[in-house]
Amino acid sequence: MIKIAFYCFIACFVSLTHALYPSSSDVIELTPSNFNKLVINSDEVWVVEFYAPWCGHCKSLVPEYTKAASALKGVVKVGSINADEHKSLGGQYGVRGFPTIKIFGSNKNKPDDFNGQRAAQSIVEAALKAAKDKVEGQMGGGKKKSSSSSKDDVIELTDDNFDKLVLKSDDIWLVEFYAPWCGHCKNLAPHWAQAASELKGKVKLGALDATIHTSKASQYGIQGFPTIKYFPAGSKTSSSAEEYDGGRTAGDIVTWASNKAAENIPAPEIKQLTGEDVMKSNCVDHPLCVVAILPNILDCQSECRNGYLKTLAALGDKYKKKMWGWIWSEAGAQPVVEDALGLGGFGYPAMSVFSPKKLKYSVLRGSFGHDGINEYLRDLSYGRGSTFPVKGATNPAVKSISPWDGKDGQLDIEEEIDLSDVDLDDLSKDEL
Repeated sequence: MIKIAFYCFIACFVSLTHALYPSSSDVIELTPSNFNKLVINSDEVWVVEFYAPWCGHCKSLVPEYTKAASALKGVVKVGSINADEHKSLGGQYGVRGFPTIKIFGSNKNKPDDFNGQRAAQSIVEAALKAAKDKVEGQMGGGKKKSSSSSKDDVIELTDDNFDKLVLKSDDIWLVEFYAPWCGHCKNLAPHWAQAASELKGKVKLGALDATIHTSKASQYGIQGFPTIKYFPAGSKTSSSAEEYDGGRTAGDIVTWASNKAAENIPAPEIKQLTGEDVMKSNCVDHPLCVVAILPNILDCQSECRNGYLKTLAALGDKYKKKMWGWIWSEAGAQPVVEDALGLGGFGYPAMSVFSPKKLKYSVLRGSFGHDGINEYLRDLSYGRGSTFPVKGATNPAVKSISPWDGKDGQLDIEEEIDLSDVDLDDLSKDEL
């Protein structure tokens, strides 16, 4: 019992450390498990902030957002979601930065972006306008349903249009193969329609009557109904299809598809640290920053350097869901950065990962190869490894330098001295 109580305490403590708003606040904490029930399937207008615990602007917004929530209490619901932890919801609504505020009004499946000032008054005014618009809409055409799922959002597929719409598109698809007489298919239909509406613009949902369009059903080996197949983004072949192994409710379908969509996040670019702008955009604005110091171009020519960059790119793709920043610099080009992150005296190549928010870093002690770096980053992702405070207690200063031209290094050619006019016989022994 003591162990159970201890683990519960630890779980509660960890949860609280990731939340910006206390339970006593009028800001309601949202998660993937309660989002649809509280927001999408409700009649209330909602203002929802998507935040990250490490985001400085999010922390600055807390007092104003809390003030707005208190002012709107009983009129408009105000919530927040840790989109850094719950990436599926952030990806579902196209969140690309923090904080992002969206207003879920008349059409819950197409929330409006809040683009006003991050002040309580502006947030309140935008929320009240959304509430007014909803009331006027209900007066004009009767009460609108909170969930505007429609069969129109499910795309009807046939043997004739399947390849053009699904295989030859760059979109992500979920396709249901069904039979009109199938009871399970009928039960799935409203959930499939709702999921199609919620995923609109992100993942396409289609349905194919396998009793009529038997060619496609046979091609994909359909044996029972309903069968759902997943087709990834980009160019596809018939062998690209994967089995859907999620649940059969709208929430299950949306979560499963959103997670798949998150896998299509592009890999981060491995940027050379050429100035403060690169440090900010590719490092400071991320939860963690991977800093690689590569050997001088004279010690490791273009083929060697590109080999290191290829390894970094592969690992960047592997850990892309972490939303880390990735930068590299040539040895000696950014001495302040090397010194601040404890990279002096290690030899090159070397690597350090630091938190721009906590101003702490960890140094790679193993080999600078794919396996060595992967093991190091994996341990960091689990919270393992020693950390040290960044020297200077601030993000390191960066010099502005010219980017690498991609070519091999060349030694500077010393100016030749013309000795043709010198008569060595005229020089004294002392002069020699």
